[in-house]
Amino acid sequence: MRLYNTLLRHFGNGYEIMILSVIIPAYNEQATIYSILQRVSSVELIQGMEKELVVVNDCSKDDTEAELYRFRSENPGILINYQKHEVNRGKGAALRTGILSATGDFIVVQDADLEYDPREFNLLLQPLLDGFADVVYGSRFVGSKPHRVLFFFHSIGNRFLTFLSNLLTNINISDLETGYKLFKSGIIKNINLIEDRFGFEAEVTAKISRIPNIRIYEIGISYYGRTYTEGKKINWKDGFRAIYCIIKYNIFSK
Repeated sequence: MRLYNTLLRHFGNGYEIMILSVIIPAYNEQATIYSILQRVSSVELIQGMEKELVVVNDCSKDDTEAELYRFRSENPGILINYQKHEVNRGKGAALRTGILSATGDFIVVQDADLEYDPREFNLLLQPLLDGFADVVYGSRFVGSKPHRVLFFFHSIGNRFLTFLSNLLTNINISDLETGYKLFKSGIIKNINLIEDRFGFEAEVTAKISRIPNIRIYEIGISYYGRTYTEGKKINWKDGFRAIYCIIKYNIFSK
């Protein structure tokens, strides 16, 4: 790992470059993991920034790992920080493993499906690199980017969760459940996260909102959502868990 960090962090005569760690939690994503690795690795980041791909396989039962190995064998020049859970622990647990393993200056979450476009990393990075932001959320509800039209009650549920979170955090985001959240590494690594599953979004928002002088920005992104037949995993139980987490981490567990 030390050699890996050295290769990433130095270019030329000791010139230190910045790194974006892209955390990719994956559970039964054999159909899309190869494609998302292709897309992430092909993105050219602004200001010469490099990428670290941190893939966390949450004990997939399909050929997710085989597809990852196929990508790695066909692209030997792309270094992948691969982590694996021996039992299925949930998305939140996979993200904690990824955050702990990441070595970059900035950390972004990239789901292994194809719902979010990695070419928009630069949109999220700009406010950070310009010195305005510490955290940037990519919102599916602002801006003019394309958004696939899917489930009415999902959008109503997300807006309710976002409203409830805003009410208790006193911040004004438009998309609590967005899959694109980008953090300065030092900020997210110093937050004690405990949620194992989809409660991560509510928990991390509650906890970053309490950091003194934190600067949270939001920018519009595109969204190419999946249906359940296409592999979408979140369901109504996760919505109730999100309500529980919003209340817990904003009122009872500060």
